[in-house]
Amino acid sequence: MTVTAVVGAQWGDEGKGRVVDYLAQRADMVIRFQGGDNAGHTVVNEFGTFRLHLVPSGIFNPRTQCIVGTGTVVNPETLLQEMRELSEAGVSLDNLWLSERAHVVFPYHRLLDGLEEEARGQAQLGTTKRGIGPAYADKAARHGIRLGDLIRPDYLRHRLELVIERKNRTLAYFGKPPVDFEELLEQAIAWGEALAPRIVDTLPMIEEAVRGGKEVLLEGQLGAMRDLDWGIYPYVTSSNPLAGAACAGAGIPPTAIDRVIGVVKAYSTAVGAGPFPVELKDEVGERLREIGGEYGATTGRPRRCGWFDAVAVRRSAWLNGFTGLAITKLDVLDSFPEIKICVGYRLDGEVIKHVPDTPVLEQVTPVYETWPGWQTSTRDARTWDDLPEAARAYLNRISELAGVPIQYISVGPERDQLVVVSEEERGA
Repeated sequence: MTVTAVVGAQWGDEGKGRVVDYLAQRADMVIRFQGGDNAGHTVVNEFGTFRLHLVPSGIFNPRTQCIVGTGTVVNPETLLQEMRELSEAGVSLDNLWLSERAHVVFPYHRLLDGLEEEARGQAQLGTTKRGIGPAYADKAARHGIRLGDLIRPDYLRHRLELVIERKNRTLAYFGKPPVDFEELLEQAIAWGEALAPRIVDTLPMIEEAVRGGKEVLLEGQLGAMRDLDWGIYPYVTSSNPLAGAACAGAGIPPTAIDRVIGVVKAYSTAVGAGPFPVELKDEVGERLREIGGEYGATTGRPRRCGWFDAVAVRRSAWLNGFTGLAITKLDVLDSFPEIKICVGYRLDGEVIKHVPDTPVLEQVTPVYETWPGWQTSTRDARTWDDLPEAARAYLNRISELAGVPIQYISVGPERDQLVVVSEEERGA
C-alpha cells in the first residue's frame, strides 16, 4: 500500500478532482491538505457532475475515509451547502471528517478580501474574494479561529472578542459598518452544532491508516505556479499547493509519501492576473476555451488558455518530486491540425529554460516546438496503443521535457475515460 500526493503542476484547474476520484476507488483515505473554497474540483461519475470546493474528491467511495485536513481553511456555509448537495444526490457522508485544527473562514474575511482587492485598483491580483487570503493571514498572525473552537462556545466567545474589534476598525477604514458580535457568535455556534459530529482530532486516524499500510491519497488544490513561495508572487494563493506542504497540511511525515502524481492539462490554462507566457489571445485560445469548457468552477470566469508550457511543468516536477504525470483533457486537442509546446522563454535575445521571478517573467516570450495534430477522436481510447501515433509522440515529448513518466491520460470527463499507462508502455 502507498501514500500518494496528487498535486497540480500548472496554474490550477488541471483536473485533480477527476484524478483523485479515479484513484479513490481503491483508496482507504483521502485527505484534502490545503486551500479553501476558492477553487473547485470538478468530478463526473455515476452520481452526476459535482464541483467540490472543500469535500475531498474521494467522497464518492463509501469505503473511503475523507478528511478535510488541518492545512485547509473552511467556510462552514460552503461546506454545509456542499454536503447538502451531495446528500441529495445519494452520496454517503458517513466517512467525512473535519480536522479540529483547520481554520474557519468568517464572513468578515470574505468582506475584507473584496475590499482589499478593490483597493488595489489596477494592481488587482484576481482573487476570488472568498476570504482565503485574510483567513490565512489571521492564521499566521495567530488571530485565527479553528473548527474545534466552534464546538466550545465559551472559548469561541473569548477568541472572537479578541479579533472582532480589530476587524471592525479595518471595516471602518473602508467606510463599512461594523460586524455585530452577538449575531456572528450565534451564527458560529450554529455552525459548530451542525458540524460537531464530524469535527475531530484527525491525527490518530491518519497515523493508524499510514502505519497500517492503508492506501492514502493527499489531495491538493490549485497548482505549483500559484504556490505562495514558489509561484508567480504576488499573483498566488495564500497557501502551499506543493507536495511538501501535504505533510504539514495533512499530518503525515515526509518519509511516508511514496508517490507524487503531478496533474497537468494537455495544454495550459490560468484564472486570475499575473504573467502567463503561453496565453493565446486569438481564435486558437478561444477555441481551446470553448472546446475545453474552460470556465472557472468557482467563479465562472473565462480561463486564459495557451499551449503546453513545458518550462513551467519541469520546474513543478523538481519542486514536487513527481514520480508520475497524469495528463488531462487530451481529447480537447483532437481537432487541431498542429499543436505547440513551449520549450523555453526568450528574454533579451537569449533563450532561458527556467521560470524567472515574476517581474522578469512578465517580459519573456515563449519559444515553441510545433507538433502535428492527430485530428481524430481519442475519447474511446482505453490503452496506450489505442491512441493515435501523433498523440503518443506528443505525450512522449511532454514526458521527456518534464523528466517524468506518464501514468494516466484522461480522454474525457467520465471516470472510465482514462488510459492507464503501464511501465512497459512508458519504457520503464
